[in-house]
Amino acid sequence: MPKSSNIKYQISNIRSPKVAIIHDWLVGGGAERVVYELHKIYPDAPIYTAFCNKKSREYFKGADIRTGFMQKFPFSKLYKFLPIFRELWFERLDLTDYDLIISSSGAEAKGIKNIRPSALHINYCHSPTHYYWIRYYEYLQNPGFGIFDPIARIGLKLLIEKRQKWDYRAAQRPKYMIANSSCVKDRIEEIYNRESTVIHPPVDTHRFTSKMEDGKWKMENRSGFVIAGRQTPYKRIDLAVEACTKAGLPLTVIGNGPDHKKLKKIAGPTITFLTNVSDKEIVKHFQNAKAFIFPNEDDFGITPVEAMSAGTPVIALKAGGALDYVIPGKTGEFFEKQTVEALVEILENFDPSKYNPKTISTHAENFSVEKFHKNITDFVTAKLRS
Repeated sequence: MPKSSNIKYQISNIRSPKVAIIHDWLVGGGAERVVYELHKIYPDAPIYTAFCNKKSREYFKGADIRTGFMQKFPFSKLYKFLPIFRELWFERLDLTDYDLIISSSGAEAKGIKNIRPSALHINYCHSPTHYYWIRYYEYLQNPGFGIFDPIARIGLKLLIEKRQKWDYRAAQRPKYMIANSSCVKDRIEEIYNRESTVIHPPVDTHRFTSKMEDGKWKMENRSGFVIAGRQTPYKRIDLAVEACTKAGLPLTVIGNGPDHKKLKKIAGPTITFLTNVSDKEIVKHFQNAKAFIFPNEDDFGITPVEAMSAGTPVIALKAGGALDYVIPGKTGEFFEKQTVEALVEILENFDPSKYNPKTISTHAENFSVEKFHKNITDFVTAKLRS
């Protein structure tokens, strides 16, 4: 880690610094919620991003979203394939007008460097870049580009060493780093040789508690298990489907994705698939379930905490972000190995009667939107004054 700068952040008005928000790309997903809440904290701050699709522009309605050449054809169709172009775009951004720059990044956005010496750059790190470090071999096996997978594999193999070096250098540029979980904090220290502060991402807990019926606060009024999310190999939804099929336990699978047909083929009669579920219906499914199954290692995992907001315990793989919110015997249970057998054992011995839905929901409030706003505001204010 480079030596700390002696520069003091001499901002004329600390209470209202000129702020910019930087993000890798806006196409949906959990990381986008962080950007959205940062926008609510700093509504006048422009959002610089390499690419933004139509759906995200609607989601950020009214925000000043600024993109560049990657928004134009043919780059708009190829932005996922072009990390080097994204690196160049972020490095060349002129951010010299801003006092405070907050980058939200799990890829290239942290690499900005054209800022004033007196400006403060804080990076909210969702994870060291997955395709260079944490899941390099997973991306080699399943790059996620469909018919272009062979091209993606060749690119990763040829470029990995140079891209890792660039990514490491980019991670040294922010003055301070924030990790979205304890797991990511450890990764940042191991890979980037940097310290960071944990501030968990915002979860809309109010959405799952505001219309909670009295009866749903009792476990005896609930039935079956539930899992939700984009159906990709990384999410390991297949593990939950196979385990519940083998154990003959009811499971509701909410969502869609490239693995959907595969999941339906391996599913038994106790598995129900719901591909077109409204936000309101998802709330009800979470409120009605005995437990939410979370079988993959995620950087944080917003959906399990949403389930907890509904008073639903989480059965999770003992890894990743789940270590920050699953408390065995209180908010859920862990299974040690990512195997069907290990999950079946937990499911068959799961006793919902020992959980208190209100206790679980109260614990989830530690990850609320309000908590995120306070933690970010306190952190930024302290660093501006230091």
